[in-house]
Amino acid sequence: MKLIPVLALVASSLFSISASAQTLIKVNEATDGNGRYAMAMINLALSKVSTKYKLQIDSSVVTQARNIDDVATGRSDLLWAATNQEMEDKLLPIRICLYKGLLGHRIFIINPASQPRFDQVKTFDDLKKFTFGQGTTWADSGILESNGLKVVKANKYQSLFYMVDGGRFDAFPRGVQEPWQELETNSKLPLAVEKRIMLVYRMPFYLFTGKQNKQLAADLELGLNRAIADGSFDNIFYKDPMVQAVLEKANLDGRLVFNLKNPTLPKETPLDRPELWLDIKNLRQPTAAAEPQMEPASIQ
Repeated sequence: MKLIPVLALVASSLFSISASAQTLIKVNEATDGNGRYAMAMINLALSKVSTKYKLQIDSSVVTQARNIDDVATGRSDLLWAATNQEMEDKLLPIRICLYKGLLGHRIFIINPASQPRFDQVKTFDDLKKFTFGQGTTWADSGILESNGLKVVKANKYQSLFYMVDGGRFDAFPRGVQEPWQELETNSKLPLAVEKRIMLVYRMPFYLFTGKQNKQLAADLELGLNRAIADGSFDNIFYKDPMVQAVLEKANLDGRLVFNLKNPTLPKETPLDRPELWLDIKNLRQPTAAAEPQMEPASIQ
């Protein structure tokens, strides 16, 4: 019996299996309205690195607190969220803001019957008379409270739309790119975008892995940096329907702006990298953005 050819065949087969092996990434896609955009950026980043990944998508609805715990303990591998020091203490952040800082420009979803009251706002003290709805674990809750605004919290993202409709609070602050798609999703509720006011604060929106998942974090950071360098990151950003809605509908120049402090902003935030941040006054699509060349990670 000729063992050498058999052993060579086995070794070759094992090498082929190893070479084609894919690392599984478990991710919950249903936690909020940013899932579609975040997944596009994840696929873009993974298309820029040599490691092969396979995405296992879970679409079950969970609270953000549960999602954070799942990633921290390894039951899930990846999530997206606005950052603060508490988040970065629990999880490993990839410090490239997916929305280029746009999420820190906040306009309100309201019951349209409230618009006349907001029309009377002239000072920040006037705004302090209103109540604002936010998620219990969201970084924004602490920012609003630290600036003297009254916050009503809910565990479930979807509940906030029903609560503002029912008058449990006056306004639901959203990133300027978020409300129109959310109103379309919740079209059965008689809600509207408030017309006059915008809050502005520094609010990075990151991908996070568990502390133990350093290789995935390194690959995502490398892939996103390569996408920024070749223009494909900006191409996805400026062509996203939510960002396009900002350009068309948000009336940024005509809004009364209140600048807030973010005391929860971690000191490691890369504020010294201007290419990571958007100047809202110059929000426009580049005239010659590169088309993204990306092969999506396989999805299970």
